[in-house]
Amino acid sequence: MTSPGSLPRGIAANPRVSQWLTIHDDGTVHVFSGKVELGQGILTALGQVAADELGIAPHRVRVLPATTASGPDQGLTAGSMSIADSEALRVACAEARALFVQRAAAAFGAGADEVVVADGVLRDRDGTWKTSYWELAAGVDLDREIRGLASPRPVTGHAVVGTSAARVDLPDKLTGRPRFIHDLSLPGQLAGRVVRPPSPAARLLAFDPVPVERLPGVVAVVRDGDFLGVVAETETGAERAAAALRRACRWRQEDSLPPQESMRAVLRGAETETTVVRDDGAGPGTATAREGGAGSATAAAGDDELAEDEPASTATSRSATYTRGFIAHASIAPSCGAARWDEDGLTVWSHSQGIHPLRRAIARAAGIDVATVTVHHVEGAGAYGHNGYYDAAYDAVLLARAVPGRPVHVVWSRADELTWSPMGSAMVADVGADLAPDGRLLSWTYDVWSYGHTARPGYAGSPGLLAAAHTERPHPLPPSADPVLAGGGGTARNAVPLYVIPRRAIRAHRVLTTPIRTSALRTLGAYLNVFAIESFIDELAAAAGRDALEYRLAHLTDPRAREVVERAALAAGWPGRPGPPGEDGVACGIGFARYKDSGAYCAVVAEVEAVRDVRVRRLTIAVDVGRVVNPDGVANQIEGGAVQSVSWTLKERVRFDRTRITSDDWESYPILRFTEVPEVVVEVIDRPDEPSVGAGEAAQGPTAAAVGNAVAAAVGVRVRDLPITAERIVAAMDD
Repeated sequence: MTSPGSLPRGIAANPRVSQWLTIHDDGTVHVFSGKVELGQGILTALGQVAADELGIAPHRVRVLPATTASGPDQGLTAGSMSIADSEALRVACAEARALFVQRAAAAFGAGADEVVVADGVLRDRDGTWKTSYWELAAGVDLDREIRGLASPRPVTGHAVVGTSAARVDLPDKLTGRPRFIHDLSLPGQLAGRVVRPPSPAARLLAFDPVPVERLPGVVAVVRDGDFLGVVAETETGAERAAAALRRACRWRQEDSLPPQESMRAVLRGAETETTVVRDDGAGPGTATAREGGAGSATAAAGDDELAEDEPASTATSRSATYTRGFIAHASIAPSCGAARWDEDGLTVWSHSQGIHPLRRAIARAAGIDVATVTVHHVEGAGAYGHNGYYDAAYDAVLLARAVPGRPVHVVWSRADELTWSPMGSAMVADVGADLAPDGRLLSWTYDVWSYGHTARPGYAGSPGLLAAAHTERPHPLPPSADPVLAGGGGTARNAVPLYVIPRRAIRAHRVLTTPIRTSALRTLGAYLNVFAIESFIDELAAAAGRDALEYRLAHLTDPRAREVVERAALAAGWPGRPGPPGEDGVACGIGFARYKDSGAYCAVVAEVEAVRDVRVRRLTIAVDVGRVVNPDGVANQIEGGAVQSVSWTLKERVRFDRTRITSDDWESYPILRFTEVPEVVVEVIDRPDEPSVGAGEAAQGPTAAAVGNAVAAAVGVRVRDLPITAERIVAAMDD
């Protein structure tokens, strides 16, 4: 039995069994979840969890798409937390199983401990009687609070969890059947398009709607302040009308963006809120909370490390700076949403990662009762954090208000997606270390500057919706914030190295203005922080004349950390090549991290070829996510994250001038092509007795570091600014 006080956090917010599942007399089980399918296979994994706890075959389980009309509110599907949060579903299913066992035992005059469950059939141990979930379904009331009547099954009782069950979402995707929100076809559906301002600071001076209204198939032209859009009978008609509307507008523009070539200075020179992540006395003192302003620092000191005394005269010091530019989500399909206003309320369809927060944000922005808003999740083609899906949904809401009773389907353009979606923030990190004569790390200082990493709906008391900031009565978009350190942080995510270092001083400086809209992009600040830490570790190893792998292991005491590093290196055949590294432009590099310092352990060995350009030939990865629910799913997540990281590391950077973002297509914002995708080998370490953690964001930072370290080994110079391009390598050679 699970005590009520130890129930998972999801149960407290959603305490009734019926919020999690229903059992039907046709031999099926419907599972409800607040987590949404983003292509990560979560519907499959949750079905496996439910099947094991209920004691039924997986084909009987259908995990329904999330909706605010029913099912639990589990907040966001983000932060690689869905599998960890599935403990709530596990407990709810165990409770349902206990209720059916009690009902069967009472019906046949047996003790509950005598009942055996197999594929939904309940019987006594001697086989003298039997019944089933399906026969008892009408008589067992699941609309009751979860009290912890039964503990989840032990690992030894798992028959489905731990196996590579087939993905339930893939058949539709592989055969081209409609599944995505872009394929949505509702009765009476109209097409909508939005005409954005030409730049973030632009204001609408005048427009003439008459020529647009006269176009064939145009149903409505909508203006609300600086928000402009059209509704038409067809997609083609909406596109044509939007183009005409764009020509009919006159805007006032002004410079509002920082100089791209000076982002280091811009970030370092801005007013910031500084969090002291760790201070063991390594640095020059406690940082001020608001550089250039007033306030007090946020302290979050961790566990003390082993202190060692080393005469200052024998230590050597090294330092370096690492940067990345703004990064776009660059989802293959642009954002999309649909909405319909009826007499009894508003219905919205969205591929949002958080349908309940979106529901509340829409109600606030539109000035209506949240109880009248229903949001249904429909899968989209990629998200990777907070892209334009919230905004596309609210675009549809504003346009649908002009045509009550008919749904309006809004698809963003590629240019909208690359210029108006929130970006992953530009960042700069200064790192320094003191080394003993034998190369041991004595102290470590780390300062990282960044814009905030979260601007999701509801943050800072704002709806956080793009169109809501453009309406006549606007809801401005406040500067982006950061998640709290206890939740993984944003700017400070993975800023603390796992290596044993006696003294550390680590500070995160969040810039309090946001000239370019930023929010959550996969891993938040961890991508740059891990790249910086692991690149610097390689530099220190080289300075000490030590092998990069051996140097890491000499400073690692966590046995799970050591195992992933050793396994990745062994599988890659470290160092993998005879002769001096890079003599033919080919070399290997390694990177390692534990995501959020509490999630998955991941080590990556990259083999790169750097002759005329940089090409990643192979990635060898070892990952430890604790208890593995679906091995194939974990491997897919790690592989996808690693490939995306290669694209970030070698190609991706948002470009802008003082007025607007200029990288608005695949030519100006290139991503990795299929012909450039490396071979990826993933070794999954299963630890059945450890809690499950997520895999979706574990590989990005280690992959970037492994690629950067391999490039340095291959060409003999180090590029510390992402992305690592041929031009930057040449510039480094010339320095």
